[in-house]
Amino acid sequence: MPPTAKSQVPTTTIIDDLGEDLLCEIFLRLPSLPSLVRAALTCRAFLAAVRSSPAFRRRFRSLHPPPLLGFFFESGSGSPSFSPLRRPSDPDVAAAVRGADAPYQEDEFAGWKIQDCRGGYLLLVDSSTPQMALYSPLTRALDLLPTPPGEISSGCRGIFYMKFTLLCSTEGLESSFRVVCLCHDKDKSRVRVAVFSSGTREWRVLPWWGTPVAQPPGKKNRLLAGTQANGSIYWAHAVQAYMVVLDAKTLQFSLIDLPELLRGRGHLYKSGDTKDGELCIVSAVGLTLYTWFRGADAGGDEKWMLRSVTRLKREILQVTESPEDELAVFRLSLKVWAVLNGIVYMSVSNLDEPRLPSWFLSFCLETRKLEKLFESAFDRRMFPCFMAWPPRLVGDAV
Repeated sequence: MPPTAKSQVPTTTIIDDLGEDLLCEIFLRLPSLPSLVRAALTCRAFLAAVRSSPAFRRRFRSLHPPPLLGFFFESGSGSPSFSPLRRPSDPDVAAAVRGADAPYQEDEFAGWKIQDCRGGYLLLVDSSTPQMALYSPLTRALDLLPTPPGEISSGCRGIFYMKFTLLCSTEGLESSFRVVCLCHDKDKSRVRVAVFSSGTREWRVLPWWGTPVAQPPGKKNRLLAGTQANGSIYWAHAVQAYMVVLDAKTLQFSLIDLPELLRGRGHLYKSGDTKDGELCIVSAVGLTLYTWFRGADAGGDEKWMLRSVTRLKREILQVTESPEDELAVFRLSLKVWAVLNGIVYMSVSNLDEPRLPSWFLSFCLETRKLEKLFESAFDRRMFPCFMAWPPRLVGDAV
């Protein structure tokens, strides 16, 4: 029996016929998080597909790390400044970068100083007020936070002498974050933390913990800024060869050693994490990078091991398009600013002409690729800023 004319008409599949699972598979092939945001906001069906699947968000983040938007710099006076990273190869990322900005520039906000930059947010402290705030450079929203209670600051000279670390939710929920405040007691033989939760909007003060290491006298008997890796926060000691460790989940303290060569040389190195979340230390001497990882020695004891020594002289001249004879005329030096997700962020400056602009570079520990980012005259504390997962793309019942 011959087919009827009606049965011969081919069926047409339109975008509205696609289920959420298939839509998510298509979205996984987008090049970046800003591209996903643009696609998800096209219609309600697309937004619902993205919002309803935590598994999709985890897969997307594993395939597409949050894009680097730029860098915040601390200035000698005034509020922090923002230097966007301009990459025309991805127009969606470029559009997100154009929307980012530094906090208010009016004189009344000149006291803000950056304490941390995580999850697309800046943690700011104003020592003159004192005040604390969480700032989003994309939405330009400033969320004022209560300062730590007096009992945590009794051993410090003020809020500016505490160490603050921002812990953000991996699910990208706007209201889910914690702030960890670390403080010494008066003789610096003990440490304690207070933890602020965005859920309760309150501080929780934990008991004192004694460091089982003798504390030598001196003004530099202090801990450096904290870094995050392996679900813990690490504070290196400015004088001695150890790090104070706080498990971010259990809030329990412990100690680990530092490489003896780095004792008292906090200005030469930065600790951070690899692409797999492993703790590492990167030090710069001249134009050479030294990288340490923790591992077991022949006796099974865990210790720091020098994993690689990378000389970057020729690569730096190539990526900055500098003349070959520049090294013979000027003394160039690397400074490591941050180690995040296996990428080392650093600057190369001219020691003989410190007023000249510095080149800011990135170096991948896995691929050994050196990349030029931008040239800038800023040479103070630098904070890479990555795009956070937009809360609007999260719709789980929590």
